[in-house]
Amino acid sequence: MALVAAVIISFIAISFLAQEHPVLAQGQPARSNTNKLLGTIPTTNSTLSMYTSNSGETNSTENPTGIMYTAKFECGSIFAGEGPLRPGHYDTDVSIFNKGGSESTMFWNVVVNDGPSSNAVLVNLGSENATGITCQDVRRILDNYNDNFLEGFIIINVPFDSVLQPSKGAVISNENYNTDPLEVQVFYTANDLDTLPHEVVVDKIVFYIIQDGTGKIPTNMIRQTLDISVPSTLNQLSNTEDRVKEILANQYNLTSDDLSKVVVRIASVNVGVGVLIDDHAISLSTVRPEFAP
Repeated sequence: MALVAAVIISFIAISFLAQEHPVLAQGQPARSNTNKLLGTIPTTNSTLSMYTSNSGETNSTENPTGIMYTAKFECGSIFAGEGPLRPGHYDTDVSIFNKGGSESTMFWNVVVNDGPSSNAVLVNLGSENATGITCQDVRRILDNYNDNFLEGFIIINVPFDSVLQPSKGAVISNENYNTDPLEVQVFYTANDLDTLPHEVVVDKIVFYIIQDGTGKIPTNMIRQTLDISVPSTLNQLSNTEDRVKEILANQYNLTSDDLSKVVVRIASVNVGVGVLIDDHAISLSTVRPEFAP
């Protein structure tokens, strides 16, 4: 009889504690329209592995901890032939959109090829809010503000359950294990020029080829109205006829002896504005989600 009474008393005590001090339960935080940077925590590459099938489709691990997105980044300049890419200036911009109906917790870190791994930056991303990661962010998290070339991966991890929220004492569930909570797109640019495209002053030269003693210039160009546009040499004296002959020499492989046999006449010179051509390449890719073990 005493044993039964003790059991009843214990049950009442447990019920009272459960009512007054509830255990951590899943719930959703209040919706936020702003992105809040929470801080940094260490992370290791071992937590970022995953499993995929031969067909390329993502398979769930036995106990996945969240969803991971892996984006390649190229930041900085390559000169001469040191590689790994052709000489040029490279930039990467990762855009992240929370397409879920509630606030989502994510953290991202950087892994440099044959280099260090950074700490992870934690971000609360409100419903239907977007944020981005640029090369400036990559250099900031690595504490590397030089102009040297950096290449590696940006790892974005969205945990299924996280206590890393502003609200204390609650486990936050990510959309009931949403397997694709974010839209992650990566925008790459490459530029061969030292400067961005800009307007330049040009001279438009109208001229005639009166005589060609070399036979190298097509006959249909003789005594016809021709024109070329060349960069203007401001505050410098130049011989317009020599500039025209220099261009003819490059186009028709004329030697200095050949040029003495070519007679040109300048009709007019007009100053105009042109745009420097930009050898610029861009590409856009969407990053697919994978399970994080």
